[in-house]
Amino acid sequence: MNGPDPSNPHPLAGFPQVCYIRNTVHNPQIEIGEYTYYDDPDDAEGFERNVLYLFPFIGDRLVIGRFCAIGRGARFIMNGANHALGGFSTYPFHIFGNGWERNAPDPAAEPHKGDTVIGNDVWIGYDALVMPGVRVGDGAVIAARSVVASDVAPYTIVGGNPARTIRQRFPDAVVQALLEMRWWDWSIDRITRNLEHLAAADIEALREAR
Repeated sequence: MNGPDPSNPHPLAGFPQVCYIRNTVHNPQIEIGEYTYYDDPDDAEGFERNVLYLFPFIGDRLVIGRFCAIGRGARFIMNGANHALGGFSTYPFHIFGNGWERNAPDPAAEPHKGDTVIGNDVWIGYDALVMPGVRVGDGAVIAARSVVASDVAPYTIVGGNPARTIRQRFPDAVVQALLEMRWWDWSIDRITRNLEHLAAADIEALREAR
């Protein structure tokens, strides 16, 4: 046995609320890594409904790495939700046409913050909300119902509204070693052989893993 089949949307027999969403997401602006799952008893395959204001004419992307665990109701607000703040009114008059389109802003001046990027082995808790352009580092943890409005460092636990650092999961030297090791890019055979090391916290044993 070399682990579950990443092309199977429902890798847990009899438990359809867990879905490997790489298999069910079709929007080309959403990129999902293998083995990343969404847990939702209502509709685990419908993860795309949680990616809001993702418009093709803006062109931003949601990128989620491998081996991430995403809790029910986690949502991602994309750049299409932003309104310009420089004028007296934030109302988007131009989108309604009928003469108002003359007020269309210069696209270069739009308040877009780039792609939203979630690293590998990230745990996103129940009902968390990730704002546009945020980058979440590998191994990070986002607590339930957090609002993440700024970048999250690798192997850091954040929580609250707005989300603040609660603690770093491991010492700096261990974090650096994990980032250099990039175990999530190993072959599945190698990962399978070293599950005990990955589930433990012995960095030296993991360094020697073959």
